[in-house]
Amino acid sequence: MTARECVVVVGAGVSGLTTAVVLAEAGASVRVIAGQVPGATSLAAGAMWGPYVVEPKDKVDRWGQRSLEIFRELAEDPATGLRLTSGIEASRTAEAAPDWATALPGFRPCGPDELPTGFTAGYRFTVPLIDMPVYLDYLLRRLRDAGGTVERRQLGTLADAGPTSVIVNCAGLGARDLVPDPELRPIRGQHVVVTNPGLTEFFSEDTGPSSDLLCFYPHGDTVVLGGTAIEGEDDLSTDAKAAAGILARCAEVEPRLAQARVLEHRIGARPTRPRVRVEDERWEDGTVVVHNYGHGGAGVTLSWGCAEEARVLLFVK
Repeated sequence: MTARECVVVVGAGVSGLTTAVVLAEAGASVRVIAGQVPGATSLAAGAMWGPYVVEPKDKVDRWGQRSLEIFRELAEDPATGLRLTSGIEASRTAEAAPDWATALPGFRPCGPDELPTGFTAGYRFTVPLIDMPVYLDYLLRRLRDAGGTVERRQLGTLADAGPTSVIVNCAGLGARDLVPDPELRPIRGQHVVVTNPGLTEFFSEDTGPSSDLLCFYPHGDTVVLGGTAIEGEDDLSTDAKAAAGILARCAEVEPRLAQARVLEHRIGARPTRPRVRVEDERWEDGTVVVHNYGHGGAGVTLSWGCAEEARVLLFVK
């Protein structure tokens, strides 16, 4: 495609907005179409960089590392909502640290006195922590500064995005119907946002296959508490019982959270498939479609790497 060709990006979550920014700054005329701006699932993310449980591993590692490089640069500007934060990931069983964590700044195993009661292993590192409402607003501003536009509209099919000769599908879970893609499934996630009682470091538990997660991510005056991972559910209404469980689990690790005031509940449906899909296809009418979806719970982590891959597929391939 030519540099100034019109590109329609479907979806305004973190993948869609990041891809739109990359393409617009590369010289394309970009229009984003989405039913929600920004996307609800991305708004609900915690969010901490970490390439969790997504395939294919070789590409995921490369995409994640590229995103990490860019996040470190963005963290120098407080207006982005990013900052480099130290904290602990711990386990109630003796688990080895994942390879992605050992390469992070400040990585070291925790001593027994650093771990909450009941935990037997853990490690400390410094990683990008992202305040998603602030960060998504930053991406929207950056897109508009690059000449991109946003249209709030629900699509029935990808073809409804036209007339255009180039479509980038970043529809997340919506791709299940728009493509359609029967391999795509939801994993429901819920977070509780509370007032910050003075926390400056994150905490995350390696809970394995459990649907009950435990993490807290401080963002200035607020803390995002997590969470849940309910396979096959895409209902975005608040689950009061799940919220109470999240609060209880987090307060057990950090007692100061027991008195924190609840500000809001954030719920999303992680778009999950056996392999992240970043690839191109050409329709019979000549329309070029690049797919960029299926990131599961690693959408933020992979966002810049996958966006740049989409740019290569459009401009180089």
